[in-house]
Amino acid sequence: MAIDFSQIPSPCYVLEEKLLKRNLTLLNDVQTRSGAEIILALKGFSMYSTFPLVKKYLSGATASSLNEARLIFEEMKCFAHTYAPAYKPEEFDELLSYSSHITFNSLSQLNQFRKQTESYERKISIGLRVNPQYAEVETDMYNPCIVGSRLGITREALGDTLPEGVEGLHFHTMCENDSFVLERTLVHVEEKFGDLLHQVKWLNMGGGHLMTRAGYDHDHLIAQVKRLKETYNLDIIMEPGSAIAWQTGYLSSKVLDIVDAQGVDVAILDVSFAAHMPDTLEMPYKPKVWGATDAVAGKPTYRLGGMTCLAGDYLGDYSFEKPLQIGDTLIFDDMIHYTMVKTTTFNGVGLPSIGVWREDESFELLKSFGYETFKDRI
Repeated sequence: MAIDFSQIPSPCYVLEEKLLKRNLTLLNDVQTRSGAEIILALKGFSMYSTFPLVKKYLSGATASSLNEARLIFEEMKCFAHTYAPAYKPEEFDELLSYSSHITFNSLSQLNQFRKQTESYERKISIGLRVNPQYAEVETDMYNPCIVGSRLGITREALGDTLPEGVEGLHFHTMCENDSFVLERTLVHVEEKFGDLLHQVKWLNMGGGHLMTRAGYDHDHLIAQVKRLKETYNLDIIMEPGSAIAWQTGYLSSKVLDIVDAQGVDVAILDVSFAAHMPDTLEMPYKPKVWGATDAVAGKPTYRLGGMTCLAGDYLGDYSFEKPLQIGDTLIFDDMIHYTMVKTTTFNGVGLPSIGVWREDESFELLKSFGYETFKDRI
Protein backbone atom coordinates (compact mmCIF):
# COMPACT_ATOMS: atom_id res chain seq x y z
CA MET A 1 0.00 0.00 0.00
CA ALA A 2 1.27 3.47 -0.87
CA ILE A 3 1.89 5.99 1.87
CA ASP A 4 -1.17 8.10 2.63
CA PHE A 5 0.29 11.60 2.74
CA SER A 6 -3.07 13.03 3.75
CA GLN A 7 -2.22 11.76 7.26
CA ILE A 8 1.07 13.63 7.28
CA PRO A 9 1.68 17.32 8.11
CA SER A 10 3.56 19.48 5.64
CA PRO A 11 6.45 19.83 5.42
CA CYS A 12 7.67 16.57 6.93
CA TYR A 13 10.53 14.13 6.64
CA VAL A 14 8.97 10.67 6.46
CA LEU A 15 11.09 7.60 7.11
CA GLU A 16 9.60 4.37 5.74
CA GLU A 17 10.37 1.77 8.40
CA LYS A 18 10.40 -1.29 6.15
CA LEU A 19 12.94 0.35 3.81
CA LEU A 20 15.32 1.08 6.67
CA LYS A 21 15.04 -2.55 7.78
CA ARG A 22 15.77 -3.66 4.23
CA ASN A 23 19.02 -1.65 4.20
CA LEU A 24 20.06 -2.81 7.64
CA THR A 25 19.46 -6.45 6.72
CA LEU A 26 21.66 -6.08 3.65
CA LEU A 27 24.41 -4.34 5.60
CA ASN A 28 24.34 -6.98 8.30
CA ASP A 29 24.71 -9.67 5.66
CA VAL A 30 27.80 -7.93 4.26
CA GLN A 31 29.13 -7.49 7.78
CA THR A 32 28.63 -11.16 8.59
CA ARG A 33 30.06 -12.51 5.35
CA SER A 34 33.09 -10.20 5.24
CA GLY A 35 34.03 -10.11 8.90
CA ALA A 36 34.08 -6.30 8.77
CA GLU A 37 32.50 -4.10 11.41
CA ILE A 38 29.95 -1.77 9.82
CA ILE A 39 28.89 1.18 11.97
CA LEU A 40 26.50 4.08 11.49
CA ALA A 41 27.99 7.50 10.73
CA LEU A 42 25.87 10.11 12.48
CA LYS A 43 27.08 12.76 10.06
CA GLY A 44 24.75 11.21 7.50
CA PHE A 45 21.87 9.94 9.63
CA SER A 46 21.22 10.97 13.24
CA MET A 47 17.55 10.04 13.62
CA TYR A 48 18.04 8.69 17.11
CA SER A 49 14.54 7.24 17.43
CA THR A 50 15.80 4.52 15.07
CA PHE A 51 18.99 3.76 17.03
CA PRO A 52 17.54 0.76 18.92
CA LEU A 53 16.59 -0.76 15.55
CA VAL A 54 19.97 0.06 14.00
CA LYS A 55 21.76 -1.54 16.94
CA LYS A 56 19.99 -4.84 16.27
CA TYR A 57 21.81 -5.05 12.93
CA LEU A 58 25.01 -3.01 13.24
CA SER A 59 27.64 -3.01 15.95
CA GLY A 60 27.75 0.68 16.77
CA ALA A 61 28.22 4.19 15.45
CA THR A 62 30.82 6.84 14.71
CA ALA A 63 30.83 10.42 15.97
CA SER A 64 32.45 13.61 14.68
CA SER A 65 31.83 15.73 17.75
CA LEU A 66 31.10 15.63 21.46
CA ASN A 67 27.37 16.01 20.81
CA GLU A 68 27.27 13.07 18.39
CA ALA A 69 29.31 10.90 20.78
CA ARG A 70 26.94 11.69 23.63
CA LEU A 71 23.90 10.95 21.44
CA ILE A 72 25.37 7.54 20.55
CA PHE A 73 26.10 6.77 24.19
CA GLU A 74 22.67 7.83 25.42
CA GLU A 75 20.43 6.59 22.62
CA MET A 76 22.34 3.62 21.12
CA LYS A 77 23.69 2.53 24.50
CA CYS A 78 27.24 1.94 23.25
CA PHE A 79 30.55 3.76 23.03
CA ALA A 80 31.38 5.77 19.92
CA HIS A 81 34.17 5.51 17.40
CA THR A 82 35.17 9.17 17.49
CA TYR A 83 37.05 11.29 14.96
CA ALA A 84 37.17 15.06 14.53
CA PRO A 85 39.60 17.37 12.69
CA ALA A 86 40.49 18.83 16.09
CA TYR A 87 39.39 18.35 19.69
CA LYS A 88 38.68 21.08 22.25
CA PRO A 89 40.68 20.60 25.47
CA GLU A 90 37.76 21.60 27.68
CA GLU A 91 35.56 18.89 26.08
CA PHE A 92 38.08 16.08 25.79
CA ASP A 93 37.52 14.35 29.14
CA GLU A 94 33.78 14.16 28.53
CA LEU A 95 34.41 12.95 24.98
CA LEU A 96 36.52 10.08 26.34
CA SER A 97 33.64 9.02 28.58
CA TYR A 98 31.50 8.35 25.50
CA SER A 99 34.17 6.79 23.23
CA SER A 100 35.73 3.39 22.59
CA HIS A 101 38.03 4.65 19.82
CA ILE A 102 39.63 8.08 19.38
CA THR A 103 41.19 8.94 16.03
CA PHE A 104 43.46 11.97 15.75
CA ASN A 105 43.73 14.06 12.61
CA SER A 106 47.32 15.19 13.20
CA LEU A 107 50.44 14.24 15.12
CA SER A 108 50.18 17.45 17.13
CA GLN A 109 46.68 16.49 18.31
CA LEU A 110 47.96 13.02 19.19
CA ASN A 111 50.80 14.53 21.21
CA GLN A 112 48.43 16.92 22.96
CA PHE A 113 45.90 14.31 24.04
CA ARG A 114 47.74 10.97 24.09
CA LYS A 115 48.65 11.00 27.79
CA GLN A 116 45.10 11.98 28.74
CA THR A 117 43.71 9.18 26.58
CA GLU A 118 46.12 6.49 27.74
CA SER A 119 45.59 7.31 31.42
CA TYR A 120 41.80 7.18 31.15
CA GLU A 121 40.15 4.73 33.54
CA ARG A 122 38.86 2.59 30.64
CA LYS A 123 40.87 1.31 27.67
CA ILE A 124 40.38 3.53 24.59
CA SER A 125 41.92 2.57 21.27
CA ILE A 126 43.94 5.32 19.57
CA GLY A 127 44.03 5.83 15.81
CA LEU A 128 45.44 8.25 13.26
CA ARG A 129 43.67 9.52 10.16
CA VAL A 130 45.87 9.26 7.09
CA ASN A 131 45.58 10.91 3.69
CA PRO A 132 46.45 8.60 0.76
CA GLN A 133 46.29 11.63 -1.56
CA TYR A 134 43.87 9.86 -3.88
CA ALA A 135 40.10 10.22 -4.17
CA GLU A 136 37.57 9.85 -6.97
CA VAL A 137 35.29 12.67 -5.81
CA GLU A 138 34.38 15.23 -8.45
CA THR A 139 33.08 18.01 -6.20
CA ASP A 140 35.97 19.68 -4.36
CA MET A 141 33.80 20.57 -1.39
CA TYR A 142 33.41 16.84 -0.70
CA ASN A 143 36.93 15.75 -1.64
CA PRO A 144 39.17 15.18 1.41
CA CYS A 145 42.27 14.61 -0.72
CA ILE A 146 42.52 17.88 -2.65
CA VAL A 147 45.88 19.63 -2.44
CA GLY A 148 46.05 21.45 0.87
CA SER A 149 43.40 19.29 2.55
CA ARG A 150 43.38 19.63 6.33
CA LEU A 151 42.04 16.09 6.73
CA GLY A 152 44.53 13.35 7.54
CA ILE A 153 48.28 12.85 7.71
CA THR A 154 50.30 12.27 4.55
CA ARG A 155 52.96 9.59 4.44
CA GLU A 156 55.74 12.17 4.38
CA ALA A 157 54.77 13.21 7.92
CA LEU A 158 55.11 9.70 9.32
CA GLY A 159 58.29 7.74 9.91
CA ASP A 160 58.92 4.06 9.51
CA THR A 161 57.32 3.32 12.86
CA LEU A 162 54.01 4.61 14.14
CA PRO A 163 54.02 6.61 17.38
CA GLU A 164 53.76 4.50 20.52
CA GLY A 165 50.22 3.65 21.50
CA VAL A 166 48.65 4.00 18.05
CA GLU A 167 46.50 0.92 17.36
CA GLY A 168 44.68 1.88 14.17
CA LEU A 169 44.70 3.85 10.94
CA HIS A 170 41.71 5.58 9.40
CA PHE A 171 41.11 6.92 5.91
CA HIS A 172 37.97 8.51 4.50
CA THR A 173 38.29 9.39 0.84
CA MET A 174 35.05 8.19 -0.76
CA CYS A 175 31.64 9.71 -1.40
CA GLU A 176 28.72 7.47 -2.48
CA ASN A 177 31.16 5.22 -4.36
CA ASP A 178 31.25 1.51 -5.20
CA SER A 179 33.65 -1.30 -4.31
CA PHE A 180 35.72 -0.79 -7.45
CA VAL A 181 36.53 2.78 -6.38
CA LEU A 182 37.53 1.28 -3.05
CA GLU A 183 39.76 -1.24 -4.80
CA ARG A 184 41.54 1.53 -6.73
CA THR A 185 41.82 3.61 -3.55
CA LEU A 186 43.37 0.71 -1.66
CA VAL A 187 46.19 0.59 -4.21
CA HIS A 188 47.26 4.04 -2.99
CA VAL A 189 46.56 3.32 0.69
CA GLU A 190 48.69 0.18 0.62
CA GLU A 191 51.41 1.75 -1.51
CA LYS A 192 51.85 4.57 1.00
CA PHE A 193 50.90 2.94 4.31
CA GLY A 194 51.10 -0.82 3.75
CA ASP A 195 54.15 -1.27 5.98
CA LEU A 196 52.37 0.61 8.77
CA LEU A 197 49.26 -1.56 8.45
CA HIS A 198 51.34 -4.43 9.79
CA GLN A 199 51.84 -2.36 12.96
CA VAL A 200 48.18 -1.77 13.84
CA LYS A 201 45.18 -3.76 15.04
CA TRP A 202 42.51 -2.08 12.91
CA LEU A 203 41.90 -0.16 9.72
CA ASN A 204 38.88 2.13 9.48
CA MET A 205 37.98 2.65 5.80
CA GLY A 206 35.61 5.50 6.58
CA GLY A 207 32.40 6.20 4.74
CA GLY A 208 31.24 6.68 1.19
CA HIS A 209 30.63 2.95 0.60
CA LEU A 210 27.17 3.00 -0.99
CA MET A 211 26.42 -0.68 -0.37
CA THR A 212 22.64 -0.26 -0.52
CA ARG A 213 22.55 1.29 -3.99
CA ALA A 214 21.13 -0.98 -6.69
CA GLY A 215 23.87 -2.78 -8.59
CA TYR A 216 26.53 -2.56 -5.87
CA ASP A 217 28.81 -5.61 -6.08
CA HIS A 218 28.77 -6.95 -2.53
CA ASP A 219 30.85 -10.03 -3.35
CA HIS A 220 33.60 -7.79 -4.72
CA LEU A 221 33.56 -5.68 -1.55
CA ILE A 222 33.68 -8.77 0.64
CA ALA A 223 36.70 -10.02 -1.30
CA GLN A 224 38.50 -6.70 -0.69
CA VAL A 225 37.79 -6.87 3.05
CA LYS A 226 38.89 -10.49 3.38
CA ARG A 227 42.12 -9.81 1.48
CA LEU A 228 42.99 -6.92 3.79
CA LYS A 229 42.23 -8.93 6.91
CA GLU A 230 44.36 -11.85 5.75
CA THR A 231 47.24 -9.73 4.43
CA TYR A 232 47.64 -7.48 7.46
CA ASN A 233 45.97 -9.49 10.24
CA LEU A 234 43.76 -6.62 11.35
CA ASP A 235 40.12 -5.73 11.91
CA ILE A 236 38.29 -3.75 9.24
CA ILE A 237 35.81 -1.02 10.17
CA MET A 238 33.49 0.76 7.74
CA GLU A 239 31.24 3.68 8.63
CA PRO A 240 28.86 4.51 5.77
CA GLY A 241 26.76 7.64 6.09
CA SER A 242 24.44 7.51 3.09
CA ALA A 243 24.11 3.73 2.81
CA ILE A 244 22.13 3.20 6.02
CA ALA A 245 19.30 5.58 5.11
CA TRP A 246 19.69 5.41 1.32
CA GLN A 247 16.24 5.56 -0.36
CA THR A 248 14.39 5.05 2.91
CA GLY A 249 12.13 8.08 2.93
CA TYR A 250 10.84 11.37 1.70
CA LEU A 251 10.30 15.07 2.27
CA SER A 252 6.67 16.01 1.77
CA SER A 253 5.78 19.57 0.79
CA LYS A 254 2.91 21.66 -0.48
CA VAL A 255 2.57 24.25 -3.23
CA LEU A 256 1.93 27.66 -1.63
CA ASP A 257 1.84 29.79 -4.77
CA ILE A 258 2.43 29.67 -8.50
CA VAL A 259 3.91 32.74 -10.15
CA ASP A 260 4.85 33.71 -13.69
CA ALA A 261 8.48 34.85 -13.43
CA GLN A 262 9.18 36.45 -16.81
CA GLY A 263 7.78 33.53 -18.72
CA VAL A 264 8.89 30.83 -16.27
CA ASP A 265 6.22 29.21 -14.12
CA VAL A 266 7.51 28.90 -10.55
CA ALA A 267 5.84 26.79 -7.90
CA ILE A 268 6.75 28.20 -4.48
CA LEU A 269 6.76 25.47 -1.83
CA ASP A 270 6.58 25.33 1.95
CA VAL A 271 10.12 23.92 2.06
CA SER A 272 13.51 25.44 1.29
CA PHE A 273 16.31 23.90 -0.76
CA ALA A 274 18.83 26.08 1.04
CA ALA A 275 17.54 25.37 4.56
CA HIS A 276 16.07 21.86 4.27
CA MET A 277 17.87 20.21 1.32
CA PRO A 278 21.24 21.99 1.12
CA ASP A 279 23.01 19.17 -0.74
CA THR A 280 20.78 19.86 -3.75
CA LEU A 281 22.59 23.19 -4.07
CA GLU A 282 26.03 22.22 -2.71
CA MET A 283 26.64 18.86 -4.39
CA PRO A 284 24.70 19.79 -6.54
CA TYR A 285 22.11 17.24 -7.60
CA LYS A 286 18.51 17.22 -8.72
CA PRO A 287 16.26 15.08 -6.54
CA LYS A 288 13.46 12.94 -7.88
CA VAL A 289 9.97 14.34 -7.36
CA TRP A 290 7.09 11.89 -7.41
CA GLY A 291 5.01 12.25 -10.56
CA ALA A 292 7.51 14.56 -12.24
CA THR A 293 10.24 14.29 -14.84
CA ASP A 294 12.94 16.56 -16.21
CA ALA A 295 11.52 19.34 -18.36
CA VAL A 296 9.61 18.07 -21.41
CA ALA A 297 8.41 20.44 -24.14
CA GLY A 298 4.63 20.62 -24.26
CA LYS A 299 4.03 19.42 -20.70
CA PRO A 300 3.19 21.62 -17.70
CA THR A 301 6.64 22.63 -16.46
CA TYR A 302 7.62 24.41 -13.28
CA ARG A 303 10.69 25.69 -11.54
CA LEU A 304 10.43 24.69 -7.88
CA GLY A 305 11.12 27.55 -5.50
CA GLY A 306 11.88 27.51 -1.80
CA MET A 307 10.26 29.79 0.74
CA THR A 308 13.33 31.76 1.88
CA CYS A 309 14.29 35.10 0.37
CA LEU A 310 17.62 33.72 -0.90
CA ALA A 311 17.60 34.35 -4.64
CA GLY A 312 19.14 30.97 -5.37
CA ASP A 313 16.68 28.98 -3.26
CA TYR A 314 15.13 27.15 -6.19
CA LEU A 315 15.53 24.02 -8.26
CA GLY A 316 14.22 23.10 -11.62
CA ASP A 317 12.80 22.55 -14.03
CA TYR A 318 10.27 19.70 -13.63
CA SER A 319 7.42 18.62 -15.89
CA PHE A 320 4.14 17.14 -14.67
CA GLU A 321 1.28 15.31 -16.36
CA LYS A 322 -1.17 18.04 -15.41
CA PRO A 323 -0.85 21.63 -14.18
CA LEU A 324 -0.01 22.13 -10.53
CA GLN A 325 -2.52 23.77 -8.23
CA ILE A 326 -2.00 25.72 -5.02
CA GLY A 327 -2.31 23.20 -2.19
CA ASP A 328 -0.96 20.26 -4.17
CA THR A 329 1.39 17.89 -2.35
CA LEU A 330 4.86 17.34 -3.83
CA ILE A 331 7.05 14.50 -2.56
CA PHE A 332 10.84 14.67 -2.80
CA ASP A 333 12.34 11.18 -2.87
CA ASP A 334 15.38 9.90 -0.94
CA MET A 335 15.50 12.75 1.55
CA ILE A 336 16.51 11.05 4.80
CA HIS A 337 20.32 10.90 4.62
CA TYR A 338 22.28 14.17 4.77
CA THR A 339 19.09 16.25 5.06
CA MET A 340 17.81 16.34 8.65
CA VAL A 341 21.42 16.60 9.83
CA LYS A 342 21.99 19.76 7.75
CA THR A 343 18.81 21.77 8.24
CA THR A 344 18.85 25.41 9.29
CA THR A 345 16.25 27.98 10.32
CA PHE A 346 17.53 30.67 7.94
CA ASN A 347 14.95 33.45 7.57
CA GLY A 348 13.16 31.96 10.56
CA VAL A 349 11.71 29.30 8.27
CA GLY A 350 10.32 26.43 10.33
CA LEU A 351 11.99 23.04 10.17
CA PRO A 352 10.01 20.16 8.65
CA SER A 353 8.40 17.75 11.07
CA ILE A 354 9.86 14.25 11.42
CA GLY A 355 7.80 11.07 11.32
CA VAL A 356 7.81 7.37 10.48
CA TRP A 357 5.53 5.38 8.21
CA ARG A 358 5.33 2.14 10.16
CA GLU A 359 5.19 -1.35 8.73
CA ASP A 360 1.55 -1.63 9.83
CA GLU A 361 0.78 1.26 7.42
CA SER A 362 0.26 3.85 10.13
CA PHE A 363 2.01 7.20 10.49
CA GLU A 364 3.73 8.24 13.72
CA LEU A 365 4.69 11.88 14.14
CA LEU A 366 7.90 11.97 16.16
CA LYS A 367 8.76 15.65 16.20
CA SER A 368 7.50 19.04 15.13
CA PHE A 369 9.29 22.36 15.47
CA GLY A 370 8.12 25.86 16.26
CA TYR A 371 9.29 29.29 17.32
CA GLU A 372 11.41 28.07 20.23
CA THR A 373 13.54 25.95 17.88
CA PHE A 374 14.31 29.03 15.81
CA LYS A 375 14.88 31.22 18.84
CA ASP A 376 17.20 28.70 20.52
CA ARG A 377 19.55 28.75 17.53
CA ILE A 378 20.30 32.47 17.57
